[in-house]
Amino acid sequence: MNKIFIDGSAGTTGLKIYERLISRKDIQLITLSDETRKDINARRDALNNADIAFLCLPDDAARESVSLVSNPNTAVIDTSTAHRVNPQWTYGLPELSGQREKIKSSKRIANPGCHATGFIALVAPLVEAGIIGKNEPLTCFSLTGYSGGGKKMIAQYEDVKRDSLLDAPRQYGLTQNHKHLPEMTQVSGLEVPPVFCPIVAPYYAGMEVTVSLNNKNIQAVKDCYADYYHDGVIRFAENSDEGGFISAGKFSGRDDLEISVFGNDERILLVSRFDNLGKGASGAAIQNMNILLGINETEGLEVRL
Repeated sequence: MNKIFIDGSAGTTGLKIYERLISRKDIQLITLSDETRKDINARRDALNNADIAFLCLPDDAARESVSLVSNPNTAVIDTSTAHRVNPQWTYGLPELSGQREKIKSSKRIANPGCHATGFIALVAPLVEAGIIGKNEPLTCFSLTGYSGGGKKMIAQYEDVKRDSLLDAPRQYGLTQNHKHLPEMTQVSGLEVPPVFCPIVAPYYAGMEVTVSLNNKNIQAVKDCYADYYHDGVIRFAENSDEGGFISAGKFSGRDDLEISVFGNDERILLVSRFDNLGKGASGAAIQNMNILLGINETEGLEVRL
């Protein structure tokens, strides 16, 4: 039976992974008590006794955890930003060309960021096909539920005495230095970072990432997605709006991701919708674990293909 350890199981992503794995009969969870979960020696032992270790930690703490791993057989799935553009790590988005095979044989997997997942899923296939140029200036708007901000933000939004400004969507990342930008650029095959406008809104979970294009053949874009996404939990869907609207909460509680295309040859909207805690975090981590274990990658996931 494969042994799994979650380093940082008290955070939002770690808790979600734990909740998903606790009832699985095919794995054994290595757990630490509240008294020992921050003890470096206890963590070192757990990391090196694990077949797969999830790191659900801030960047610096994730780097420290990696330095504690001396067992060459321990595979690490890092959900932080620390290693996502590190060439020695495998980027954990298996639906990209050739990426699933790389994940299968890797011992160091960087789990994608939530906003980045939606952007890369939209842009990477079109760059690969030559529909989007590597130097093409792009703009991305991304709506997320407040759970993506972790425990502190969840507490702020769920406080009955919360600031009234939290009752409306709030744009952030205003300096254009958002932590997801490096992976959005590199993994998509771009040479120019997009103008990125992330927005947190007063609902719990769900993401809606939008990239706009001008003067492209819309049918060619649709055909590209239909050909590209045929294996995995990402799919292209025609006519996926809800009566002229698209809700950012449609995929809340799910682990799949839907891509839609709207507009015309002059102005096109590329839209990806998924759960920021699902395919944007813990669901993606479980999918990568399943691939490492050589089992059905949707095991334990909420996917409606």
